[in-house]
This record gives sequence, structure tokens and C-alpha cells, in this order.
Amino acid sequence: MIDLANIRTLAEKELRDALRNRWFLVFTIAFAGLALVLSSLTQPGGMNLRTVSYSRTAASLINLVLLFVPLIGLTLGAANLAGDRETGALIYLLSQPVNRVEVLLGKFLGIAGALLATLSLGFGLAGVVLSLRGGIQDSGGYLFTVLLAYLLALAMLGLGFLLSSITQRTAAALGGSLFVWLFLVFIGDLGIMGTVASTQLPIGTVFLIAVLNPLQLFKIASILVIQANLEVLGPAGLYASDHFGGFLLPLLIGGLVLWIFLPLLGAVILFGRQERLVQRGKTNP
Repeated sequence: MIDLANIRTLAEKELRDALRNRWFLVFTIAFAGLALVLSSLTQPGGMNLRTVSYSRTAASLINLVLLFVPLIGLTLGAANLAGDRETGALIYLLSQPVNRVEVLLGKFLGIAGALLATLSLGFGLAGVVLSLRGGIQDSGGYLFTVLLAYLLALAMLGLGFLLSSITQRTAAALGGSLFVWLFLVFIGDLGIMGTVASTQLPIGTVFLIAVLNPLQLFKIASILVIQANLEVLGPAGLYASDHFGGFLLPLLIGGLVLWIFLPLLGAVILFGRQERLVQRGKTNP
């Protein structure tokens, strides 16, 4: 049986520890600073700053989210269990009246809370600046982009925990997370373009391959929310709009939700199986 009180206690502890982590502070300052910079642009003809609309700011923040959020989510999730395993903190924690599923869920929820708080601060500061300067006409699209960023952050955090449940050492977990980040951010896009150029796949197949990447799910959904069409994505975007119509955005959001739960479910299964293997080893001399 899972004790929700244990999960809440562990989540609160992880949240406090994460907020005191200097790397979290650095990430928060960097993300908030860049979000503020992107919320203002210099006029070509002078030194005055002008505030752009919510939609243009959200469009600029898409690339920022695609670089920062997967990296921080993957590394935090991957380093958590592996780091506690190396220091012995995990053994001490499991000696308490808690099981591995409660430990993993508590850790995930605690770090997720800190990560979402960081994103909220960055997006919130940019939104406040825009509001004070009168750029509130497109706030709905901006807020929806923030929600999509939350989903992407949780998906990457769950994937990081899956890596951490597989590996035994922090260095291996961090190395794996960096490889996954590079693959999703860079190799994924380049691989799709190379495949299209070399094999001339149908546009529908190219689109389906693209949406297997959670970063592409976020990117396409964000563009759809901001611009209401996918013409900027070329033939693949037009194909998606023509074939899925109004169902496209719910499908993209559903894909991001699956990317949250499937890696987390895999981490729970693997981590819980490790507990059963340990117990079996104790009962079989």
C-alpha cells in the first residue's frame, strides 16, 4: 500500500532541498533574466526600449524553453536517485518505514514543485513587465505557452528519473541525461531533416516521426497557440492542420501528458523491482 502522508513528507523535504540548491538559484536567475530580456527589444532607430506583445514574447521564449527546460529537468531527475545511492542517503531513507514507490514519487513531486516555481518566476516577471507597459492583448496565448512549458518540464523530469533508476552512479546518470538532451534538441531535428532529404518520405510520415519527440510536441503546440496555424513549419505543418484540424492541439497536449506518465511509470516499476530483488536476496542465503 502507498502512504500518501509519506509521499507528502518526502516531497516537502525535496522541495526545501531543491530551493536551497545553488544550481537551482543559478538556473532561476538565468531563466528569469533571459525572459526579461526577451520581453523588451531595442528599436532599430534609437536606444529606447519597447515592449513587444505577449505573442511575440511567447514566440521568443519557445526557443529558450527548448534549450533550458529539458536540460535542467533531465539532469535534476537523473542526478537525484543516483546521487543519493552513491552517498548512502538512499539506503538510510529506505531503512525508514517507506517503500521505494513512495520515495520515488515523493522525490519527483518535490523537485517538480521547485522546477515549476522557477518557470513561474521567469515567465511571471516577463508577464508583469509586459502588463505594466500595456502589452496584454495576447495574454491567453502567453499563459497557454507557460502551461505547455510546465508539461514539458514534467516530461523531462520523469525521463531523468527513469535514467536515474537504471544507472547506479551519478556520472553515468548525468552522462546519459546529457546525451538524451543533445539527441532531443539537436540530433532529433537534424536527423529528421536528413531522413527527409535522403529518403523523401511522405509528409505524413515525417510529421509522425517529429511528434515522437516531446520537444517537437511542445514546439508545434506552442506555435499553434500563438499563431493559430502551422504555416511556418512548411508542408508538415499544413499537413497536420489539414488532417487533424481542431483535434490537433488536444492530441499534442495528450502526447506531452503521455511523456510525463510513461517514463515515470517505467521508473516506478524499475525502482520497485529493485526493492523486490533486494528482499529476495535477503530471504535466500
